[in-house]
Amino acid sequence: MQPASYGPFPYVPINRRPAWKWPNGARLALWVIPNLEFFHLNTPLSGHPWEKSSEYKAPTVRAWGQRDYGNRIGVFRVMDVLNKYGIRATATTNADICDFHPEIIEDAVKLGWEFMGHNKTNSTRLTAVPPEEERALIRYCLDKLQQATGKRPVGWLGSGLAETWNTLDHLVDEGCLYVSDWVNDDQPYRMKVDAGEMVYLPYSYEVNDSNQINYRLGSSDDFETMIKRTFDVLYREGAQSARVMAICLHPFLIGVPHRIGGLDAALKYICEHEGVWLATGEEIARAYLEANVSV
Repeated sequence: MQPASYGPFPYVPINRRPAWKWPNGARLALWVIPNLEFFHLNTPLSGHPWEKSSEYKAPTVRAWGQRDYGNRIGVFRVMDVLNKYGIRATATTNADICDFHPEIIEDAVKLGWEFMGHNKTNSTRLTAVPPEEERALIRYCLDKLQQATGKRPVGWLGSGLAETWNTLDHLVDEGCLYVSDWVNDDQPYRMKVDAGEMVYLPYSYEVNDSNQINYRLGSSDDFETMIKRTFDVLYREGAQSARVMAICLHPFLIGVPHRIGGLDAALKYICEHEGVWLATGEEIARAYLEANVSV
């Protein structure tokens, strides 16, 4: 993909697109995306530099420990809530999770979760990788997840939603069907790059506990209300043409005791409505392609 002023897709505003529907006439595809992320203790966290020491660089124990809580406790609370409503998640997964926390992978596989590539570790983004090493890293991550889960991922979300000008071509070459870094739509669309075509699947930077709770300091009640209000709008619009609603989660944030109830209540509200399709990312991408939408 060559550098350009706009993305590798046409600009087609929502009010100039043909109407279409999900399977069985569903208005809205609900897509729940927990992030399974690994942070190395001996690598400084983004935004949390090493603590200074006269002898060595001390680890950022508190910030690292918060994230480790998500892998030790929080993710299993998230699993319980999603399973309660029959929701099979699509987990964006650092490849290092497979080596350091295989129990998480084991339980997610039993629940029928899908796995997306999400870099090797959350400490390094694709934009920090030497260009000649990027494709090999992507291949390593997809291979590792295939070995751990029995299925090669067909979706990708970069750590920090970061891409280079070459990322999409590498993903096509490695057999990926969809990518979700671009956060610019409520419907899937086709992306054309030098290596071929793939689908953008709508991820959300708004209905996202990291953005709302970690950076905007919202409460769990705020996040619950945001989920419900987003659903109301997309569900209403979905009566005319299909919509995707992504709920993006980080177990170290949503999985703590005082927040998990907000997620539970929001999902209960959504699942009480008819015409909501509880789907994985691959199912959504393939249904979009089968609908043969012209944009």
